[in-house]
Amino acid sequence: MTITVRPMPEQVSPDVQARLARCETATVGHFENESFMSSDIRAVIPAARVAGTAVTLRLPNIDATLLSYCLSFVRPGDFLVIDRCGDRKHACWGAVVSVAAQVAGVVGFAVDGPTTDFSEQRAIGLPGWCTGPAPLTARRLGDGGAINVPVGCGGVVVNPGDAILADESGVFVCPAARAGATADEALRRQVREPELIARLRAGEKFADVLGTRRIVEEKLKAQGDQPLG
Repeated sequence: MTITVRPMPEQVSPDVQARLARCETATVGHFENESFMSSDIRAVIPAARVAGTAVTLRLPNIDATLLSYCLSFVRPGDFLVIDRCGDRKHACWGAVVSVAAQVAGVVGFAVDGPTTDFSEQRAIGLPGWCTGPAPLTARRLGDGGAINVPVGCGGVVVNPGDAILADESGVFVCPAARAGATADEALRRQVREPELIARLRAGEKFADVLGTRRIVEEKLKAQGDQPLG
């Protein structure tokens, strides 16, 4: 195996990152269909929500040597995305790694595999996403791996420099050039949500609030069928 190390990516602008961090992934899921990591990638700290710049790693099997190396170069606002090359047995991340990443300013991480020390991770407070806990840990072998190359995590291709939004519902990956527009659309929709809830509490029917009554009844009439109401 070989070791590949590429330059650190340009970071998402602080303004875009701040706006994106106010968005819910579930809101983005109302208008985006792609680039969501699979539900196998779950939050270690459920209430957390973060946005950051993807710094990517490919760690082959039991070898996690490049993770500690990469943590010497990460910057505040970075979000580590780790491709474990199919390993679902060995944890490359635990409490000590969380402290090292947190001290360096990393806002969060996603691992396409397990991590360890869940209780300690939660106490430390660095938001993380992974497939679950595991007791076996990776090793420092120096056999191979890559930093800042395209990787796969949760069924999504992540490029270094992509914008990442992660919360209790999941992890969304967005090219940096589209991140500002995505954040603006999500925030626009989130402003409407309290209004919709207020209308429901005032007695309006859900189908009328969403406009689905008209859609369904027009379809029924076109089919020659009668609406329920």
